[in-house]
Amino acid sequence: MSTPSTVTVPLLDLKAQYATLRAEIEPVVKSVLESAAYIMGPDCAGLEKEVAEYCKTKHAAGCANGSDAILLALQALGVGAGDEVICPSYTFFATAGSIARLGAKPVFVDIDPKTYNLCPKHTREVAKQCRKLKAIIPVHLFGQAADMDAMLEIGREFNVPIVEDCAQAIGTRDNKGIDVGGRGVIGTFSFFPSKNLGAFGDAGIITTNDPALFDKLCMLRMHGMKPKYYHQLVGINSRLDSLQAAMLRVKLRHLEAWHAGRQRNADFYNAAFQAAGAKISGTPWAADSSPLRIPFRPAAPARHIYNQYVIRVAGGKRDALRDHLKNLNIGTEIYYPVPLHLQECFTDLGYKAGSLPESEGAANETLALPIYPELTKEQLQHVASSVIAFLGMKPGATVESKSPAMAGAH
Repeated sequence: MSTPSTVTVPLLDLKAQYATLRAEIEPVVKSVLESAAYIMGPDCAGLEKEVAEYCKTKHAAGCANGSDAILLALQALGVGAGDEVICPSYTFFATAGSIARLGAKPVFVDIDPKTYNLCPKHTREVAKQCRKLKAIIPVHLFGQAADMDAMLEIGREFNVPIVEDCAQAIGTRDNKGIDVGGRGVIGTFSFFPSKNLGAFGDAGIITTNDPALFDKLCMLRMHGMKPKYYHQLVGINSRLDSLQAAMLRVKLRHLEAWHAGRQRNADFYNAAFQAAGAKISGTPWAADSSPLRIPFRPAAPARHIYNQYVIRVAGGKRDALRDHLKNLNIGTEIYYPVPLHLQECFTDLGYKAGSLPESEGAANETLALPIYPELTKEQLQHVASSVIAFLGMKPGATVESKSPAMAGAH
């Protein structure tokens, strides 16, 4: 499985994606420019309708970005000063940052090391300790659904809404085969360019099945205004850009094919790494001598869309592996090097190192590999063989012999 070191594999290649879409994208850009409807124009309403249909929700409200989507969701639910909102510590900052911006308190919960999503048992334990719990935000991290059955049960038990952070997960399905963003009271999505459905800048959207919440969200994103210049609420300026909406409508038509490509690439990695002895995430390090863990893949009808493909490396070798791959022209990323409960801005919450051991362990050991659908077989082989060689693992059967069967599985 040796590959020339001249092969370059960026973490994400948006130029390769654009090359396949140029003929579709350029006419819609021209159309928006000629219409002069640059903000909240017809394409915004079109995207909202199409995303709602794709996610199988009744409503979708576009906004400026995924961070605002979370903020608007919490505002719509009345979260304010002194309230508590449960969320994971092992996630992007926007989840907890939006809570804090409203004067509420992020209450951090540890993760399940198998899925990297909120641990239901710890969520319930933490909820029992809260005095002003207002909402729970499970994050569908890396493109895999959190345990929504458990989250909804906990929400009912403590009489609080579930807000689904779907920033990395449009198209992800839970263990019931239901698309994320529709079982909680509100779902929030990001279209940051690196996402599996990425804009050409910032954009976001919010889904809900509640018509009253939808109306409120639409007002809040426009300074709480309805009709024009009449303000029922104090909102924010978070309007969707028509150019972004128009381009996202084009890209949405390709999303299912991109999911299949990411899954094929994940299968390629899985076959190569498991043949070399890797185990599934959540397997304790003491269980065997393998230094590598690969993502857990839920059984159908659940669907992991691999917004990221995240491995876990034992023995403090993660950073050295990253440096090694960089030298071989392979892009990687650490999601996330410092869990939120240990961030400097949250020092006053009183968390210490060791407070959330699974989140801290993941922060120290995980590494995302290139997974975008345009990867070539040669690039995939270069990544897999480089990881295996650095970790001193013995390559198993050739990936070439496994790839046709894997490709036919999707």
